[in-house]
Amino acid sequence: MLQFERVMKKYADGTPAVSNLNLNIEEGEFVCFIGPSGCGKTTTMKMVNRLIDITEGTIYINGKDIKSQNAVELRRSIGYVIQQVGLMPHMTIKENISLVGTLLKWPSDRKEKRAKELLALVDMPEEYLDKYPHELSGGQQQRIGVLRALAANPPLILMDEPFGALDPITRDSLQEEFKKLQKELNKTIVFVTHDMDEALKLGDRIVIMKDGEVVQADTPEEILRNPANEFVETFLGKDRLIQARPDVTTVGQIMDTDPITVTCGTSLKDAIATMRERHVDTLLVVDRDGTLQGFLDVEAINLNYKKAAYVEDVMETDLFSVSEDSLLKDTTHKILRRGAKYIPVTDGNHHLTGIVTRATMANIVYDTIWGEGQELDSLTATT
Repeated sequence: MLQFERVMKKYADGTPAVSNLNLNIEEGEFVCFIGPSGCGKTTTMKMVNRLIDITEGTIYINGKDIKSQNAVELRRSIGYVIQQVGLMPHMTIKENISLVGTLLKWPSDRKEKRAKELLALVDMPEEYLDKYPHELSGGQQQRIGVLRALAANPPLILMDEPFGALDPITRDSLQEEFKKLQKELNKTIVFVTHDMDEALKLGDRIVIMKDGEVVQADTPEEILRNPANEFVETFLGKDRLIQARPDVTTVGQIMDTDPITVTCGTSLKDAIATMRERHVDTLLVVDRDGTLQGFLDVEAINLNYKKAAYVEDVMETDLFSVSEDSLLKDTTHKILRRGAKYIPVTDGNHHLTGIVTRATMANIVYDTIWGEGQELDSLTATT
């Protein structure tokens, strides 16, 4: 899909910003570039759409040398998302999403149809098409920036720290949303970030750069298990839980595969009986196909026992979930940030496959800090 062959960029004084870059990015791959300021990551990305010219070497997109293409046409064929969003304040959301379509001289009905299709991808109502950027929140504006990049259905999208200016909760939500969207649409993403947690969460591969050169390019799991050198170790941060327990990396390795559930149509009386029998105060609610629908707790039952008959009448549907391949460290952050006791685990079709609890996470942390149970027992026996 995207190939860098001996690519170099030199400043006017001859100092290299990027040196001898050789890298292949496959179709549908999400690759994060990361490194300290001035390492060459943004320069590398901007050479792809020729916002910065290559000094030496070649970049190929689908086997075609980008220098042989018209620069304007090349840019229109590549999605581009920046941190500042870059929405046109005098244009409606529909006009912003359709901007590339306008440049490509699409008819009005095609532009409107495409804008509606894209808005539906991020669960935003169609009435937003007639709003202006200042009427949207920062997170909503960033969603529109992503949709604009998708408008012409480009196979390749470049993203330059797109979520960096957002608050942690909004950024977390958008990361999840975009990663899911990328998998569904099978887009190839080149993503520049300064946030290692973001790179570990989103990237199929991470390219770590220093002084214009690639220090290590590999999967998040491999980089965490086998940092290439001391610089990578320091850049990762020695406090990361995953580095202390390299044998445990994903939710799927520690999740409980038999979560306590009830199905839609279960009476509140039967739900209470299940809680009593299983000694829990919360139940996950699934449909007959095992698709996660929501959750139910004692407080909700107590407030609605005389007014409702079935679990779906009182269950909460705003329930966050993760996948089995979600990184353990990232899931720990979510549990702590949200003050949650657990997070359900679902597959690509939102079928419930397990649950990871705060208690399980705590055990991992205890083992990391104090060692296994026997070591802890011997420690307490001597004090």
